[in-house]
Amino acid sequence: MRRPLAAALSALVASIATGCGAPAGSSSEPAAATAPAGRTAYPLTFDNCGTRVTFQRPPQRVLILNGTSVGEAESFILLGLEKTILANAQHYGVSDDPSMIAKIKALPTGGLTMNKNFDVPAEQVLKLKPDLVVSTWSGGFDAKKGFATREQLAAAGITSLVNPVNCAMGKPEATPEEKRAFQNQSINSSLEFIGLLGRVFDVQERAFDLIGELRARVEAVRTRVAGRPARKVLIAYPGMAMMNANGLPAVMTGGIYDDVIKAAGGVNAFAGQTGDMTRTLNREQLATAQVDVLVVGLFTPDENAEQEAAELFAAYPHWAASRSRTYTVVSDGVYLGPLNAWAVEKISKVVHPGD
Repeated sequence: MRRPLAAALSALVASIATGCGAPAGSSSEPAAATAPAGRTAYPLTFDNCGTRVTFQRPPQRVLILNGTSVGEAESFILLGLEKTILANAQHYGVSDDPSMIAKIKALPTGGLTMNKNFDVPAEQVLKLKPDLVVSTWSGGFDAKKGFATREQLAAAGITSLVNPVNCAMGKPEATPEEKRAFQNQSINSSLEFIGLLGRVFDVQERAFDLIGELRARVEAVRTRVAGRPARKVLIAYPGMAMMNANGLPAVMTGGIYDDVIKAAGGVNAFAGQTGDMTRTLNREQLATAQVDVLVVGLFTPDENAEQEAAELFAAYPHWAASRSRTYTVVSDGVYLGPLNAWAVEKISKVVHPGD
C-alpha cells in the first residue's frame, strides 16, 4: 500500500466494518498442519465465495490485485511462488519482516496502473492474459468499480480466486456463514490461505512445513505468556487517520487484531468491538481507554515511530502506557497475512518482558 492508496482505506473502511468473509466450505479447504501433505490431483475443482473454479494445472501467470492488502503477495513469496507471478499490484513499503520489502519490490508489476478505485481496471487485466487473478476480497471483481468480473474472466479462460476469509467483503449477497467467518477472522485464517495456495499450486508439502513453522512460533509465545495477567493493548496507526471520522489514528479492533494481541498475552483495549470502531472512535473514548501497552502501527516508511509514540503519549497522558512509556512498533504483521508470528513476538516482548 503506497501513500496514494491511503484514500482507498477510507473508502473500504465501511465495507470492512460490515462486510465479512468465510472459508469456502468446500474441497478448497486448506492443508492443515495436523495432516500429512499430499500431491494435488488435477483437475482441481472447488467453490470459492460462491463461484465454482477449476484448475487444470498449477497456474503459471498470476495477477495479484491490490485490494489495499499485502498478505497475498507475501504468502506467494514465503511459499517460493514468485516465478508464477506475472504482475503484482500489492505494496506496502514497511514490514515486520524487513527482508520482505525488497522481495515484494522485486516482483513484476506488468506495467499496470490503478484506476480511481485503486486497483487494476478490467481492460488491463484482460489484456495481460493471466491464467489466474487473485483478490483479497470479492470487491476486486466488482464491475461498478471498473474491475473485471469473475464471469468476464472465466469467459476469457482466466480463473479467479478470492482469499476465502474475505468472501463477503464487496459481496452484497454474502451468507450469514461468510459474515460470521470474517468477524471471527484469526491468525488461523492467515494460515488457511497458505494451505489453499499449497493445494492450488501443488506445493502442499512446502505449505505444510510453512504453516507448521509459523504456528509453532505463535504457540511458543502463547506458552511463554500462559497464566500471566492480560495487559490492555492498543494498536494505533497514526498514518491511517483517514479511516477515522474524527481524524484520529486508526485503532484496530476485532477479528485478527484481537487474536494477535491475545496470542501475545494481552487483550485489546477495545476488545469485543467490531471493525466499525476504527471509523467511529472519538477523542473521549480514546482518552478514557485503559492502555497498558501502545502498539504503534507504521503505514509508510517515512513515519517516525518514536515521534508518533511520543505524540500519542503527550495527547493521552492518563494511559498507563504514557506514564511508563511502554510501546512497540508493528506494520504488516497484525493484518491478514503470513507475518502474524512476527507481530505476536514483538508485542509479547513489551506485554510480558522477560517472562
